[in-house]
Amino acid sequence: MGRAKIAVQASTIKNKFKELGPYETLKKMAEVGYHCIELSQVDMSPASIEEIKRAQKDFDIEVCSISGGTASRGPNEPNLVDNLDVFIDQCNQLGCKYIRIGMMPFTEFATMEKLKAYAALCEDICLKLAPHGIKLYYHNHHAEYQKKDGKTVFEIVSENAPHLGNEIDVHWVQRGGCDPIDIINKCKGNLDLLHLKDYRIKEITPEAFQGEGMEAMMGFFKDYFPNCVQFAEIGEGNLNWPAIIEAGLAAGSKYLIVEQDDTYGRDEFESLRISAEYLKKIGYADCF
Repeated sequence: MGRAKIAVQASTIKNKFKELGPYETLKKMAEVGYHCIELSQVDMSPASIEEIKRAQKDFDIEVCSISGGTASRGPNEPNLVDNLDVFIDQCNQLGCKYIRIGMMPFTEFATMEKLKAYAALCEDICLKLAPHGIKLYYHNHHAEYQKKDGKTVFEIVSENAPHLGNEIDVHWVQRGGCDPIDIINKCKGNLDLLHLKDYRIKEITPEAFQGEGMEAMMGFFKDYFPNCVQFAEIGEGNLNWPAIIEAGLAAGSKYLIVEQDDTYGRDEFESLRISAEYLKKIGYADCF
């Protein structure tokens, strides 16, 4: 069983990219101990890419993957359908072989026909990228585990886009009501990118109870119960990380990508440090 490289999902430190710029952000990331990054939700202008390339050289940083969507979110944002050459050029400049889609447009969830059409679109992009040695991957949230005609959205897209890779995010799998290890096992051989994100139930504090008696209880069920799940540093939540990571390695994962959507006031680099220390503690120091 081969070893993988531990990376950072740039969305975790996207505010640092804005505050410090790409070069200084990647310098601090390297100081925490990470030398690989998946680029997402950060500036990908030519000037920014030049800073990233300089940081790659100076701090021995690998870019494992970049992000793109099938539809543009803004007037000046390229997309994989109309501007595929832009993404190929970015991959070539940064030395990476993976492009990942963070999520399909919400409109595509509406019907089976739309889902199959979206999968066909992804498959076409996969085939266009193949001659360049680049693979396209799709990242799940919990929404992909809703069912249509007895199959999850995740299964429908996968079955109709056989060349599309699976970037499994175990937190969102758990939140979607599925077993992360079961989903990982089903993606064996097509899971180069695996997102590590812990799943925590937030602490119940006195503030959760407002009023008295039945009023307090009903308010608790209304407010706390639907909003009790949090993102967490690796090892600070409830997921079985030794088993998840070993399953990921057995499935062929090449990159284990640490992500935390919200650090709840804690400095993002401190959160990354906590995750790194835990991963080293359970035997993955050689993956950094």
